[in-house]
Amino acid sequence: MSRSKITITIFILIISLVNITSHSNAQDKGTLRGFIADSLSGEALPYANVYIKELNRGANTDFRGYFIIASLPSSKLTVTISYVGYKSQQLTVRIEPNKVYDVKARLAPTNIQLRTIETTGERVAKENDTDLSLQRITIRDLENLPKGIELDIFRVLQTMPGVQTGGDVSARFYVRGSASNENLILLDNTPIYNPFHAMGILSAIDPDMISSLEFYKGGFPVEYTGRLSSVLKINTKNGNKNSISGKAGLSLLTAKLFLEGPFPGGSFILGGRKNYSDVVLKKFRNDNSIPSDFYDIFAKINIADDNFMKDAKFSLSTFFSSDKVMNENPLLEDFQWKNNTLEFNYFQLSDTPLFYQVDISLSSFSGERIPNESGSKYMKNEFNEYSMHADFNYVYDSKDVLAGGIKITEVYSYQTLTNNIGQESTIDLKGVSLSAYLKYQWLRNSFIGSDIGIRAHGTRLAGGGGATFIVEPRVNFTLRLIPEIALKGSWGLFMQDLVTISDENETILIFEPWVITPLYLPPPTAIHYIAGIEINPAPNLSFDIEGYYKIMHNLAIVNDKKFFINDPDLIPGSGEAYGLEFQTKYQLHPFNFTVSYSWMKSLRVVRGITYPPRFDSRNNVNLTLETDLGSGWSASAMWVYTSGLPFTQITGYYDKLTPIQIGDNPFLLNSYSPFTMLSATNIGRLPDYHRLDLSLSKRIQINNFKMSIDLSVLNVYDRKNLFYFRRDTGERVNMLPFFPSVNLKVEL
Repeated sequence: MSRSKITITIFILIISLVNITSHSNAQDKGTLRGFIADSLSGEALPYANVYIKELNRGANTDFRGYFIIASLPSSKLTVTISYVGYKSQQLTVRIEPNKVYDVKARLAPTNIQLRTIETTGERVAKENDTDLSLQRITIRDLENLPKGIELDIFRVLQTMPGVQTGGDVSARFYVRGSASNENLILLDNTPIYNPFHAMGILSAIDPDMISSLEFYKGGFPVEYTGRLSSVLKINTKNGNKNSISGKAGLSLLTAKLFLEGPFPGGSFILGGRKNYSDVVLKKFRNDNSIPSDFYDIFAKINIADDNFMKDAKFSLSTFFSSDKVMNENPLLEDFQWKNNTLEFNYFQLSDTPLFYQVDISLSSFSGERIPNESGSKYMKNEFNEYSMHADFNYVYDSKDVLAGGIKITEVYSYQTLTNNIGQESTIDLKGVSLSAYLKYQWLRNSFIGSDIGIRAHGTRLAGGGGATFIVEPRVNFTLRLIPEIALKGSWGLFMQDLVTISDENETILIFEPWVITPLYLPPPTAIHYIAGIEINPAPNLSFDIEGYYKIMHNLAIVNDKKFFINDPDLIPGSGEAYGLEFQTKYQLHPFNFTVSYSWMKSLRVVRGITYPPRFDSRNNVNLTLETDLGSGWSASAMWVYTSGLPFTQITGYYDKLTPIQIGDNPFLLNSYSPFTMLSATNIGRLPDYHRLDLSLSKRIQINNFKMSIDLSVLNVYDRKNLFYFRRDTGERVNMLPFFPSVNLKVEL
């Protein structure tokens, strides 16, 4: 029997067991289940509030817009449904014993702010939620922040405490002292391996396709695996279910089109974005042209028709992105890379408080560096991942939740490398991994909640060597001392069997080549220890404090002392990171004010030498002010401060005699080339970074016609933030200067 058949068989047995358990645990109580959506488009409203006043109980919808409240007494109840920016709705429901009452609510958009009952409902729904280090963000939240050149989801993440950035020139982000390749980025349920455009300046994910984001900065539950640091889950829209509509957008960098609408039994979305100018990109490199050409395309169809299959939903989506940097000057290197994904998802509700889903996906990445006559090293990377996983979720009458799933993945990676003396080597690997997880959420008491899970992971099943088996236990808990104060904690083991090859001394990362961890190295692992306190002294005021400590083992580090072809390309390293984060939010209509601060220290140990990685920014401050000016006008301001990043200093130059290896014996050719002498890794520190951005937006609506104009000013006081000094000329390269920009979007 094949692995896929075994996987499906195990999953069916688990579902059968849950159904048996559900019937044996049934009591004389009922269940309320529902779906909340926008009344105009039919699009799901993620994280909406559902509140039952008589019982002082509540729930939040998930990213699909669904919610379940189990163990309700047989009676008539009043349910209040609310969502920021929408008119609240009250429904009267009759709960009957051992039955599921379905609700489908459509909320109408409005400018009315949250009322006290809505805020109360949200607080009750989160009483014992084990959401430490989790940020849930809707697209409405994103649109209220300064846009910059254009709205970018990765730039938004960089404003959160615990998230570091490489500066204006990169949307790449680093979470709590870990490398960017340790972040799992999921488009729905499919991993994306290099989601960046224009040499990494902005993300390849168009925000118009997004419904919501779920961002775990650490301690993520066992349903996620394959990374050491964080998880960013990007949930896409399903498309307008009521009418055909379209959007067109224009910034100083890109033009884009978006189309969505219904068809019998379902809906679709289709969108694309293309750059048309490098005027903006020049500002990132001292007015030097960046001949970057890129595009991205996303398409999705959804089928949810009870006549076809009751309470089921099917979706098929695909994503393409492509980048080329082709210089006319032969002394400069060229780059090109692509991302492609294809995903099928089947989601099913049952007549009991159970839902399950099956997901099949393909994700591929290919990238190439063409040195021309620049003297740099040639590099080519191809990476393909095929995955199938099945998951279930069951809510008991006690409100506890049992969840589990299985996943099988096949990966192929190909990588060419050139070492310090010009010799090429190839890493060509194939691997299969199989894992299963089970977790139990204890939610029956309002003052305490826990999420205890374990994942058994077998990897390298087709790698040509011995299989590796790792168990990943994880625990999250919440203890609510009083309604206004909660203590939270998390501990877990995390494994990553896919790594990137990147040089710590490279100034700019265009793309990171992905490979399976070579058989001569064990897979990297990390242990997270996280503790936090949440304080809500008033409905419009919150304080969050979190501290963390991470230990990392078997990190794959580029071997900078590879001189001969038989030397390993990667060597093991270790590391640790620890820090403290603080964030407060204050809402006083029409103002929203956020203050965040984080202190962090990160270290790496390679060959017994300890050094800080290039993303070790000790102090980070972010101040954000948003305001609704009325009549469709809104404004925002953001100030950020980051202490200096580490870098490797230049100590001098010399002419290097280049050796080559022929057979088993090394020979030296009488050939000299200029070589840069570097100091010890990252012993220098760049100057501190700070910047102020302002934004003013106007929304206009006439019947079905909508238009928005966003005016932004980046780096208002023209701070000269140093990026780097060019190693060949010594030229100083600054980050983005004072720069005004405009974005226009129309919608029909």
